[in-house]
Amino acid sequence: MPLSRKLGLILALAAGMTLVLVSCRGLWPGTGESPLPGTGEPKVQASEPKTFAILYPMSHPYFEWITESTEAAAKEMGVKLLVKAPDEAHLEQQIRMLEMMIKQKVDGIAIDPVDAETLTPYIDKAVEAGIPVVCFDSDAPVSRRLAFIGSDNTQAGRQMGAVIDKMLKGRGMIFIGTGMESMLSQQQRLRGLLDYLHEHTGIQVLEIRANEGSEDLAVAQLEEMIEAHPHFDAFIGLDSVSGPASILVWKAMGLHRTAATFDLTPKIIEGIKNGQVSAALSRQEHTWGRLIVRRLLQASQGLAIPEFEETGTVVVTPENVRDTDGWR
Repeated sequence: MPLSRKLGLILALAAGMTLVLVSCRGLWPGTGESPLPGTGEPKVQASEPKTFAILYPMSHPYFEWITESTEAAAKEMGVKLLVKAPDEAHLEQQIRMLEMMIKQKVDGIAIDPVDAETLTPYIDKAVEAGIPVVCFDSDAPVSRRLAFIGSDNTQAGRQMGAVIDKMLKGRGMIFIGTGMESMLSQQQRLRGLLDYLHEHTGIQVLEIRANEGSEDLAVAQLEEMIEAHPHFDAFIGLDSVSGPASILVWKAMGLHRTAATFDLTPKIIEGIKNGQVSAALSRQEHTWGRLIVRRLLQASQGLAIPEFEETGTVVVTPENVRDTDGWR
């Protein structure tokens, strides 16, 4: 379906929806509290050698932070990890990786699915083979996966709407950059964002472009949008590619415009410190690794695990960006 038609459908749905309050549920390190639902549970340790597979949608710096935390947790809990990612976002490659892990009879799989609908039968195949599967970042809710680790992406989209509403004081013209159209997380964030803007603001969405996981395409699309609408007020990135692309474009064109994005990475943190990014909505990705390994280990031991683990969100701005230094 063309993106313009999708946008029309989403806006039509937005008109009939009721207000959902959005709050920042994350907790900062050093407060004496933890956002991890599993905190306080008995220590989990593998009683026999276990191998878990972590399947990303693509190779990208955004996932390096998650890999670091999963590797640290795996070492602590005595399990082995197989981390797999296509060089570029690619559905068929992710399917092949998943099938390979099933053939290797790993003890558990964590996947950030490129396309929830298409991958559902393959996730089900893994579960039928006795391999527990959890999703993270983006969900496949109709599949037989045991759990989803991350945030409510529709609510996070609404929260981003509140962020840009405050920055623009309810008025202005914006561009939106999104990632892979097939990813449920991207669909949900876009829906939540547009719902909020429609219900609460006079902000006009000039264009929405999907980069399909390509930073080169994201840069080219943003340059094209700016050329067509040079008097825009802000740019919103809904994925890990759009935010870094805006930094490159701002530098190249000497622009100083509002930019807000999802998915915290070292490049985005640097962009916030340097004034190139106004805000980033972190879903506390640095907490996912421990949860992923813990839940896979529990599931592989036949223990019940929570179906949804909400890790919360934090809006990172120039005022609090230094607090992220303790996240690694």
